[in-house]
Amino acid sequence: MKIILLLITLSTLTLSAHSQSYPEILPMKERARVIDHLLADKVQTILPDIMRSEGIDMWLIISREYNEDPVIKTLLPATWLAARRRTILVIYDRGNDEGLETLAVARYDVGEIFKKAWNKEVQPDQWVRLLEIIEERDPKKIGINISETWQHADGMVVTDYEELKKGIGKKYTDRLVSAEKVAVGWLETRSAKEMIIYPQVVRIAHEIIAEGFSDKVIQPGVTTTDDVVWWYREKISELKLVTWFHPSVSIQRADPESFDHLRTFDSRPSENVILPGDLLHVDFGITYLRLNTDTQQHAYVLRPGETSVPEYLNKAFDNGNRLQDIFTGNFKEGRTGNEVLKMSREQAIEEGLKPSIYTHPIGYHGHAAGTTLGMWDAQDGVPGDGDYPLHLNTAYSIELNAATYIEEWGKEIRIMLEEDAFFDETGVWYIDGRQKEIMTIPRVRAKQ
Repeated sequence: MKIILLLITLSTLTLSAHSQSYPEILPMKERARVIDHLLADKVQTILPDIMRSEGIDMWLIISREYNEDPVIKTLLPATWLAARRRTILVIYDRGNDEGLETLAVARYDVGEIFKKAWNKEVQPDQWVRLLEIIEERDPKKIGINISETWQHADGMVVTDYEELKKGIGKKYTDRLVSAEKVAVGWLETRSAKEMIIYPQVVRIAHEIIAEGFSDKVIQPGVTTTDDVVWWYREKISELKLVTWFHPSVSIQRADPESFDHLRTFDSRPSENVILPGDLLHVDFGITYLRLNTDTQQHAYVLRPGETSVPEYLNKAFDNGNRLQDIFTGNFKEGRTGNEVLKMSREQAIEEGLKPSIYTHPIGYHGHAAGTTLGMWDAQDGVPGDGDYPLHLNTAYSIELNAATYIEEWGKEIRIMLEEDAFFDETGVWYIDGRQKEIMTIPRVRAKQ
C-alpha cells in the first residue's frame, strides 16, 4: 500500500513539473558540450583583444584544489568542478598572426584548451618548469590576479604568490603586474555566442517566477512567504538547475509597517501568511550554462470581487518602469558607474520620483565583476568599481526601486525591480524583456 501511495505521489509530482511551459533545458551531457564550446570560442575571440588593450603578454592563473581563483573556475572545462593539486594556467600572446598560446603547468590537460606542458618525471619541480616556459617566451609584462578593487580579480593567495616569486626569480618577479583589468574584461564581456543563449536562460527564470506567483502555488490565507521561497528552491532542483542565492519573498500591504532596507535585504519575517490585497515581491536567480540571472518582480493577490490590480499600485509600478528608462537611457560607453548613477538620480528626482539605484554586472557570477552603479546604502557613488567605465557587450542586473506614497494605504511603498539587460552599441536592452505590469494571483482570464 505504501509503495502504491509513493507511486501516486511521484506521478503527481511529474505532472506538476510539466504543467508550466519552460524552454528546453538541456541534459547534463549536452550542457557540458555547450559550456566547453562557449569557453573555447571566447578564449579565441574575446581574450586576445583584452590582453592587448592592457599590454599584458602573459597571464598566469594559479590555484590549488578547493581554493580556486574565481577566474580559474570560469576557464575550467565543464567536467572539472575544481582545480587539481596546484593548477597553473599560462596564457601567452604570440601576436596577431599566431594568437594566444594556452598551456597548463599541471599533471593533466585542462580540457581541450590548456594543453599539459609539464612532465613531472622529467622535471619534478613545477615552479622550475614554469620558469622554463617563461624564459622561452620572455614576456615583458606578466599579469597575475591581484586587486584591491575587485574580489573576482584578487584570486592569487599569499602562498602561491610567495612561491611564484621564489620560483621565477627576481628578473621575472620584477615584471609581475596586476592583471585586474584583464580579469575583469574576461569576466564582464559577453561573447556573441553567449548572447544567443542568454535570453533562454533568463526566460527559464521568468517562467519559474511566474509559476511561483500563481494560484498553482499560493493559496491566500494558508500559504506563507517561506512556503513560496522553498517552492522556488524545490522547483529549481526539480528542473536540475541550481541557484546562486537563496530566493526571498516579501509582502507590502495596507498596514502601519514602513519599508526598511535592512529588512528587505536581510531579516525578512519567514512566516508571513499571504492574504488578499497583498503586494508580493520576489528576488530570485538561477545558474545555467555558467550564466546567472537575477530578477525581482511583483504580484498582487486579488481581493474578492477584484478583477485587476488597483490603479494606485499600477501608478506606483509605472514609476518603477520610468526609473528604469531614465537609468538605462544614461548608459554610454566610457561613462563611469558613478557618473551614470548621479545623472540618473538627478533626472529622476527632477521628474518627481524617489529613486534608489543599486545595479551590478551579471554573467559568470551573480554579483559580477565590472562597473558598479550604486549600492542601496551608497547612493552618492561607490569608490573603485563605481569609477570603472562602462564597456560595450556587458550585461547588468538593472536593480533599483522607486518609492511612492499610497494614500489608500496611508504609507510609502517601494516598487523593487530587477531585470537582466545587455549593453551594446544600440544601448541597453532587456535580455528577455522586463515586467511592465503587476501579475495577479489568480491570473484574470479574458472574457469569453
